Amino acid sequence: MKRTLTRRNFLRLSGLSAAAAAIAACTPALSGAATYGNPPLSGTKATSPPTATPVNTPTRAQTSSQADVALALQATPATVAIFPGRPTQVWQFRGQVQQGDPAVLQPVPNSYLGPTIRVQKGQRLKITFSHDLPQESIVHWHGLHVPAEMDGHPRYTINRGETYEYEFDILNRAGTYWYHPHPHGITGPQVYAGMAGFFIVHDEEEQALGLPSGAFDIPLVIQDRVFDGNNQLVYRPNGMMDQMMGFLGDQILVNGQPDFTRSVEPTTHRLRILNGSNSRIYKLAWPDGTPFTVIGTDGGLLDAPVQRPYLTLGPAERVDLLVDFSRWAGQTLTLRSLSFSGGGFMGGGMSTLPNGASFDVMRFQISEDVATPMPYKTFVPLMTGPVAQARGAGRAWVQADRVFQLYMQFGQWTINGRTFQMEAVAPDETVKLGTEEVWEFVNQQPNGGEGGGGGGGMGGGMPHPMHIHGLQFQIVGRQPPTNAQQRANWETVKDGYVDEGWKDTVLLMAGERVQVRLRFEDFTGLYLYHCHNLEHEDMGMMRNYKIVA
Repeated sequence: MKRTLTRRNFLRLSGLSAAAAAIAACTPALSGAATYGNPPLSGTKATSPPTATPVNTPTRAQTSSQADVALALQATPATVAIFPGRPTQVWQFRGQVQQGDPAVLQPVPNSYLGPTIRVQKGQRLKITFSHDLPQESIVHWHGLHVPAEMDGHPRYTINRGETYEYEFDILNRAGTYWYHPHPHGITGPQVYAGMAGFFIVHDEEEQALGLPSGAFDIPLVIQDRVFDGNNQLVYRPNGMMDQMMGFLGDQILVNGQPDFTRSVEPTTHRLRILNGSNSRIYKLAWPDGTPFTVIGTDGGLLDAPVQRPYLTLGPAERVDLLVDFSRWAGQTLTLRSLSFSGGGFMGGGMSTLPNGASFDVMRFQISEDVATPMPYKTFVPLMTGPVAQARGAGRAWVQADRVFQLYMQFGQWTINGRTFQMEAVAPDETVKLGTEEVWEFVNQQPNGGEGGGGGGGMGGGMPHPMHIHGLQFQIVGRQPPTNAQQRANWETVKDGYVDEGWKDTVLLMAGERVQVRLRFEDFTGLYLYHCHNLEHEDMGMMRNYKIVA
């Protein structure tokens, strides 16, 4: 008889050994791959949320009289040809433009990914979401500044055949955002099944810079997956390793394709890179050590380019690059992920590729002859908006308004010892509209413990990519781990952090402390903050914060 591990039963466990035994006993024994007509789940919802479209109170972003762009977005089971032979069953976003420029939706060729949505700042967007899935779902617009009812909170999930109406103004700066499902307890398997897409915002400030555009502006999402011998996705977070660490794949996909090669001309291109994996961290580098020129992060363009010898990207983080391929004309250039330490303990149960292993990510085939002009050899910063003035590691540490400790308690990842409750908000999670605060995330056991959020028996602890909904923040500073092993692990990734500019997700290695400055503007209501390791999130490493007038 198959049994489901509930959060209530899981929270009764008293330690890691008990957690491992309980998960092993309660996880279904599956003989085949996970087929996404009914995927195995990594958890269950805490409560049954309302399914009706909410009645919204008018706010700043809801005062326009008519939408500039109207889209229909549906999630549905589908099949795609990822490998030769049998097609792969996936869950996929599909879109249709009902009003506005048809170019707003751009399909990703030969992929399970949802269409790329490209809009202009200031436009009013209406999206009607529906799905044909055997589970409830809802869509989160990751990184967008929208009213609480429009953010994709799991209490607003809808069932098959129902609809959810989104309508909001695009208030964000030009940047690379994305969208994905956000139902509680089952976000991991739904994203893993294929439900994700780019959401790209343009504005006049960006357009004045003359950056590469059209075919020279390339969004790239990196994900890892496990496939069986019939080309079907396998998602089975069995046992302690996959639950506690996060589910890892051993096949690297870029834009939904394995062994991905992109043909480019020997000129400057703009690469928008998203870590769309459930839990894997990437340490990206060119094989010859050429540094990356970074022009943007999660929340848009920087005020000036910065360079990094490699890039450390946690799940959900984005980076915007200018790459001059003319130096490699006529060559095949491989983008790699380098090895690092501290990605987790012992590796996931399904994957043969641990978090921190080295591997090839994708290839660029650069043509020999210059077929087009090369107007992007230099980048002159013209940004005038407020951007972080200096790198996070060099800023002054301040007294934080709130401190959130990330650690394991009774076999469960927690934030300040708490786990997710659908509408619960603690007193220290209520903030005032119109105020600015500094939040500090501390990735270690309380009372000076050296577990780094997981105890010494976990190989030095676990990284946690922390995401805050509804706004962009600036990184005030970082403090490295004090534990010798954790400090050594941190040294293998720290030079790849890009802490400049605006962010909505920040990676903390075990033992690390990070401060972020954020301002609560425009909207009141209930928003989420959580670890974006999706297995951690589904286990309850997520909380509400409430903005009040």
